[in-house]
Amino acid sequence: MQSAGRNAEDAPGTLAGNDLRAQRRAASEQSMGISDEAIYSAIERRLIALGAAGDALDFGAGTGQLTRRLQRSHRFRTVAGADLYPRAADLDPGIAWIEGDLNDLLPCAPSSFDLVVAAEVIEHLENPRAVCRELFRLLRPDGQVLLSTPNNESWRSLVALLVRGHFVAFGETSYPAHITALTRLDLARALTEAGFRQIAFGFTDVGGLPGLPSRTWQSLFGAWAGGLRFSDNVIVTARKER
Repeated sequence: MQSAGRNAEDAPGTLAGNDLRAQRRAASEQSMGISDEAIYSAIERRLIALGAAGDALDFGAGTGQLTRRLQRSHRFRTVAGADLYPRAADLDPGIAWIEGDLNDLLPCAPSSFDLVVAAEVIEHLENPRAVCRELFRLLRPDGQVLLSTPNNESWRSLVALLVRGHFVAFGETSYPAHITALTRLDLARALTEAGFRQIAFGFTDVGGLPGLPSRTWQSLFGAWAGGLRFSDNVIVTARKER
C-alpha cells in the first residue's frame, strides 16, 4: 500500500527502491507466510460464524497454506492469494495469484472481493492505516475483512513489555519481520478511519505462559483461560457497509 509522500529516491528502479524491496523480501522470508494451527483454526471458526462466501482473497498468502484451506472449505466461489512471493509451484491452478508488495497497492481493480483475510500480516507492514485503506479498496460493498495479529494485550506480552521493554512478539528475534505492534484500539482506529464498520474482536484462546511459551494457560486451566489476557493472537473482523 502506497503511503503518502514517498521520496523520489525510493521509486521503483532506483538503488534505494531496489534495496528496500530486497529488505522487505528478506524480512518476509523469516516466516514464509506460515502461521500456527491455532490461528488457522480460529480464523476458520470465525469465517463460519460470519457466513463468509463469494470471492475470497488471502492477503499475505506466503506459500499458500491458508489459501489452500480456504479453497478446501468449499465456502467460496473463487479463492486468490497475494504476496511478494511468486506463485508456489504446487498451488492448485484454480487459485488465482497476485504477486505484489503488500506495502503498495496491489494490481487489482477496486471492489474485487467479498472477503479479504490477512492472517498475521499487518505486523509485517510499514503503514497499518495504508493497509486498512487498501483492504477497503479491494472489498465490494458489504464485503468483510478478517485480520489476525499478535495480541499485545495478553499477560505474556504485557509481562515482556514490563520486563524487557517490548511486546513479546516484537523483540530482536522477531525483527525485522515483525515491525508494527498494534493494540485493539490501534486496529479499531485504523479500520474506522479507512471506512469500515461493525468492528469486532475475538481471540485464538491459545496462549503461552510468560517465559515458558511451550506451556499454555489452557493446559493448566482448560477452557476457562481464554480471551484477551490468555491468547497469543487477536482476530478482528469488520465490514465495508453499502
